[in-house]
Amino acid sequence: MKSKHLIIILLSLVLTIACKNEQKPGNNETTTTTKTTSTSETEHQGQASVAAVAGEQKNALQVAKSLDDFKTLVTAIEAAGVEDAVVNAGPLTIFAPVNSAFDKLPEGTVETLLKPENKTKLAFILTNHVAPANYPIKQLKKEAKKGRKLYMASGKYLTVENKDGKIFVGGTEILKSVKVSNGWIHVIGDVLVPTDK
Repeated sequence: MKSKHLIIILLSLVLTIACKNEQKPGNNETTTTTKTTSTSETEHQGQASVAAVAGEQKNALQVAKSLDDFKTLVTAIEAAGVEDAVVNAGPLTIFAPVNSAFDKLPEGTVETLLKPENKTKLAFILTNHVAPANYPIKQLKKEAKKGRKLYMASGKYLTVENKDGKIFVGGTEILKSVKVSNGWIHVIGDVLVPTDK
């Protein structure tokens, strides 16, 4: 008698578990769709794909993308694959050449650098414009007064000079400065091509 009760209890338990695990029609499709959507949303881009929240200060790349003066720089950043380096939490300081700065390079230089086979060289040149530190103009003036050089993400150093109240980095004048969420952008009129590589 006890064994019959035990068998009935076991059967009831098995049926209950089976019913709970049974999938309802359409559930599998919803799960698949959800997974597909989340996969497509997270493809590439790491930090660079994060959009600014309304009212939040934009990072260096978001500011550069919003201004026509930096179209060539943004194209170069994307071609070199260094977007995430430019949007990291920082602090960092970017010396950002305007479009006309790239026009000053010898003819065909930009086009050549944008080719996939020159990605490493382009990345090296671009990281020579990024200092992994916080350098507002006030701090750059102090660095110039002390005769210090700035360490750049390329591994090279740039000289900072104060000439008649104007700040020059790597021999080019800072034209304007913009505070961004991850540091500073200093607008410059020349490309800071490293002396070797």
